[in-house]
Amino acid sequence: MKKLLVLAFVLVIAASCAVQPGQKSYTVSVNQIVEHPALDAVRNGFQDTLKEKGYDIKYNVHIAQGNISTANLIARQILGEKPDLVLAIATPTAQACAQVIKKIPILITAVTDPVGAGLVDSLEKPGGNISGMTDMSPVDRQVDLIREFIPGIKKLGIIYNSGESNSISILKVLKEVSSARGITVEEATVTNSSGVTQAAKSLVGRVEAIYIPTDNTVVSVFEAITKVAAENDLPLFAADVDSVPRGAVAALAIDYYRMGRQTGEMAARVLGGADTATMPVETLKDLKLYLNLKSAADMGISVPDSVRKRADKIIE
Repeated sequence: MKKLLVLAFVLVIAASCAVQPGQKSYTVSVNQIVEHPALDAVRNGFQDTLKEKGYDIKYNVHIAQGNISTANLIARQILGEKPDLVLAIATPTAQACAQVIKKIPILITAVTDPVGAGLVDSLEKPGGNISGMTDMSPVDRQVDLIREFIPGIKKLGIIYNSGESNSISILKVLKEVSSARGITVEEATVTNSSGVTQAAKSLVGRVEAIYIPTDNTVVSVFEAITKVAAENDLPLFAADVDSVPRGAVAALAIDYYRMGRQTGEMAARVLGGADTATMPVETLKDLKLYLNLKSAADMGISVPDSVRKRADKIIE
């Protein structure tokens, strides 16, 4: 009987010392191309989800400040950090990590076209050490939203960084969608954030509205476009809801905080042993409609009742 009690005591002690899923300490290194509300929301959602799940994680957060060379340097630094998982936020930093990090699991997020960017073999079967989430914009529905505001629109402007492959993918879709609706797309390209104001001014008088895609360079200085649009009664629409409080008239788009949370759910599976090679790239199906009434007034455009009634969030 005494031996059985001793054995039972030993088993209880062993069980109490066993590492529970949330008790093991992990390291996650983050490579984010630039700071702006949408990408920050992704990172916050990711961290909040893993914290709620009880994971003890040390984060090495690196911001490339919109510089591709810096993103590449960060990727090499991350390799030396030997984390359990890499989180690459946005296409340029995902590509930088993919070029250098081959054996550590990488989760990409806020990446428009993972296949076109050369990150995965396919969305269904990534095939390597990379999986994650795509934020490909619902461009057709976004153009239809713009047409609700401007039913007879014929010319739509877009500002984008020609060096961001995600923006090139969206531009291609935008031209196809717009052409089918009798709309011509006028382009204004930039190579860095300092050229955004001039790009916006170049569209004045040429277009009836401006559409800003999920372009990291352009979105990082969104207020500069808002100023030009308001000064010239030129309605401004965005492909992310976080740009609406910053001055866009409206956006029908992904909620990037929710995308971060879903990426965090994927991270929990990877840290638990799931293989990225067979983990399909995911997307958010539910979209949010944000509306900024002040911006609409400042840019001289009326808000249709149909839009107002179904808006998820209205900024006065």
